[in-house]
Amino acid sequence: MKKSKKILSLIVVLAIALVAFAFMPAPKKITVKGSDTMVILAQRWAEVYMKSHPETVVQVTGGGSGTGISALINGATDICDASRPMKQSEMDKLKERYASLGVEIPCAKDGITVFLNESNPVKELSLKQLSNIFSGKTKNWKEVGGPDQEIKLYGRENSSGTYVFFKDNVVKTDYAASCQTLPGTAAVVNAVSKDKYGIGYGGAAYASGVKSCMVKKDDKNQAYVANAETIRAGQYPISRYLYMYLRNRPTGEVKAYIDWILGPEGQKLVTEIGYFPVK
Repeated sequence: MKKSKKILSLIVVLAIALVAFAFMPAPKKITVKGSDTMVILAQRWAEVYMKSHPETVVQVTGGGSGTGISALINGATDICDASRPMKQSEMDKLKERYASLGVEIPCAKDGITVFLNESNPVKELSLKQLSNIFSGKTKNWKEVGGPDQEIKLYGRENSSGTYVFFKDNVVKTDYAASCQTLPGTAAVVNAVSKDKYGIGYGGAAYASGVKSCMVKKDDKNQAYVANAETIRAGQYPISRYLYMYLRNRPTGEVKAYIDWILGPEGQKLVTEIGYFPVK
């Protein structure tokens, strides 16, 4: 009899727990997709935010700025991270589907860094020299003050915002056919770190195990490395904003999350990761 009462009590407790669980509010989910340059920052934002907001789940995936923008247009993500501005053709698709040109939110700054192998004696390059190198006009390091060796090019895939930005603002023509495209800045850094005659480009936060090349606008200007001071002063010539894009003005939990990112705690994490705050 006592055993039956214990079993009955246990059943009642389990039933109450199940009912309570059923009526618990579902966690609020925010999806973020896009820029591989931004993914380490976006993951850090999500990790820290969820610790103080356990009722919210922030899911972050990369894939490239173009992939993220496509997901935003298709309704497959709440927030798109992009390391380049949205194209007019992309905004037109948003307008056609949602009657909105989207909402652009600058959330960090970046200096696209030119990566060299640590053994490479070259210390600085001009924008013109970089254009000639990545377009294939300059093929040997001796042409820019380096050893008599063939230049090996490493870059990003064409879905990358960094690929587009570097092409539009530095190369200003097609990349050389010999440029090896790699899926992510970390892969570019890894390749250059192992290739004495390699050169690549990518977000400043990834510059580990390689040498950051100083860059100058032209031969009349001083060369600078990307850091908080040169980005703030507008001296580093390959700097850009990093963006979050939304279909419409943010509301509810998405607005709370973005406000936190743009606030002191979120912007502090920008600096910790290796990028530069917008304020």
